[in-house]
Amino acid sequence: MIRRAEKSDADEIFALARDFGVTFRPEREAFDRSLPQLLRDDRAMLIAAVVDGRVHGYLLGFVQLTLFANGPVAWVEEAMVQSGSRRQGIGRALLVEFERWAREHKAGYVAMATRRAPGFYHALGYEQSATFYRKVLR
Repeated sequence: MIRRAEKSDADEIFALARDFGVTFRPEREAFDRSLPQLLRDDRAMLIAAVVDGRVHGYLLGFVQLTLFANGPVAWVEEAMVQSGSRRQGIGRALLVEFERWAREHKAGYVAMATRRAPGFYHALGYEQSATFYRKVLR
């Protein structure tokens, strides 16, 4: 079942976020400050994939206005599926739900920055589009 994340999902989502983190190591205090804000933010979508009552994956994305794309676009910031639950359609279901939400918000496209699982994204109709630059500020 794919549904909006809830405050009660915090422990399971935090565990997945720790597995997701490569450059940064998520800290529980910062996570606990951010989660309630994300759950209230109309421009954010935090969804959970729940199997047998447990969170096996999550996706965090945003819709933002742009000038170049003639309106809003959607950006996937984090998408994570528990390692033992991969290749079962959970990631696909999370992205399909996020795309549905992005369409409701009139987003012109969905994008993300990732080096992981290119075959997965290609199979869902995503194409490689740009180089990603970043500068760590802390």
